Amino acid sequence: MKAYRLGAVEARFADLIWANAPLTTGELVKLCQKELQWKRTTTYTVLKRLCEREIFETRDSVVTVKLSREAFYACQSEEFVEESFGGSLPAFLAAFTARKKLSRADVAELRRMIDSYEEGE
Repeated sequence: MKAYRLGAVEARFADLIWANAPLTTGELVKLCQKELQWKRTTTYTVLKRLCEREIFETRDSVVTVKLSREAFYACQSEEFVEESFGGSLPAFLAAFTARKKLSRADVAELRRMIDSYEEGE
């Protein structure tokens, strides 16, 4: 997998596939015409690009998911933290919470995640 970033249009397209896969390329073309007002050629061009990035796969005119939405966004998040904060999750959280207050529910969830991680060590 090369790049874990999607532009806004690619992200909308990927969400359509993740929500509907597996589907035929014909079904995808119709879905993109309806939802994105795309022509067939645009759909195939963007699909090819995302297949080359190993997010989706097309075999026998059927589009399938190679990388789930959750796995994709996890990889994208890791890449962002690595590039922007030198891989430091605490530095990311400090920057994030400098402008956005965490709710009690957020804090509780973070504690649960940390406790779960420590129990798994």
